[in-house]
Amino acid sequence: MTSTDLAEIRSGMMGMAQKQPEIEVQSPFNITIARGRQILQSEISVLRSVSQGLNDSFARGVELILACRGSVVVCGMGKAGLVGQKLAASLSSTGTPSHFLHPAEALHGDLGSVLPNDVALLLSYSGETEEITRLLPTLGQLTAGSIAITAHASSTLAQAVDVPILLGKHREACALDLAPSSSTTSMMAVGDALALVASEQRGFTRDQFAKFHPAGSLGRRLARIDEIMRPLSDCRLALDSLSVREVMIQVSRPGRRTGAIMLTNDDGQLTGMFTDSDLAKLLERSGYTPLEQCIQDVMTRQVQTISPNARVADAAALLASQKISELPVLGPDRTPLGIVDVTDLLAEFANATPSEDITRELSPTPTESPRILPISNGITSDPKGKHHRGQQ
Repeated sequence: MTSTDLAEIRSGMMGMAQKQPEIEVQSPFNITIARGRQILQSEISVLRSVSQGLNDSFARGVELILACRGSVVVCGMGKAGLVGQKLAASLSSTGTPSHFLHPAEALHGDLGSVLPNDVALLLSYSGETEEITRLLPTLGQLTAGSIAITAHASSTLAQAVDVPILLGKHREACALDLAPSSSTTSMMAVGDALALVASEQRGFTRDQFAKFHPAGSLGRRLARIDEIMRPLSDCRLALDSLSVREVMIQVSRPGRRTGAIMLTNDDGQLTGMFTDSDLAKLLERSGYTPLEQCIQDVMTRQVQTISPNARVADAAALLASQKISELPVLGPDRTPLGIVDVTDLLAEFANATPSEDITRELSPTPTESPRILPISNGITSDPKGKHHRGQQ
């Protein structure tokens, strides 16, 4: 056998090896994952059907909530009761006073928490839950109106309330068609829609939302600048008529400091900033003694500023987008009130979960738009809004 024959045999064997089908490695969890997806798709299909079935009853429900001069009293039993507790919380946090009333406790005295200006929101998929239907006559007398989220128009509950919002009959995602799943998901979704549409039509604002959420990661994002800024007593501030050396001596202070000095005119109005970066660039020059120059000649004149009423989210987004480290906080007369340093924001968000991307997740729609403070002497605005030194 020649060497050519051996080469052909090897080539053929390699070709056969390359033609072998790849063996797909099956996950031991494939069946479980597939069933999970099937359940999710089942509930998605129900939500789509409920969405398409919304009609004037939903709009009348929103109107009744908006007209409510008291509290929306949410009532449900079992799993519907757990949904009701969540909906009461959602209503309350989005501008509609609300509380949850347990139907069994209501029958034993807690109906005393219901007042004439209240609106009842009753949850029962079957519309025949005994604890709910027993409340209907009394709630009809005590409240200004009633809404039900239920499946059937012919149910006792739907027949008794002012506004029945119908979900329709759907198979539960449970294999036995017994455990509340698709029914509670659709009930929760319609309740959310009621709360959020009412909130939007009420004109509920970010400022109002922030008042109801002072704690946690959400609270930190919605905090106002004047709550977290460094006060003027902790800032480095100097007159813009001094020399660089005089400024550096005057503002020297021990402990933690920002990397920027705010410079003002004789009226106390901000005219520019002098940063560590400005100092480094100045010292790199040669041929003269730079520290004796008037700081006006070398300061950054185009300065990003922010209002004390803006949100921490706005400051974080601005610092990130403009790639700067400090934001002077100015009053309406352009006098400095304090400063926000990027390290302050890092400290503010130190307790946030690692998955949070502060600059990406924070709202891109500021409460009050941060502004660039134009300084005189013919300096034009930088279209990119970044700190820069005027022409020397």
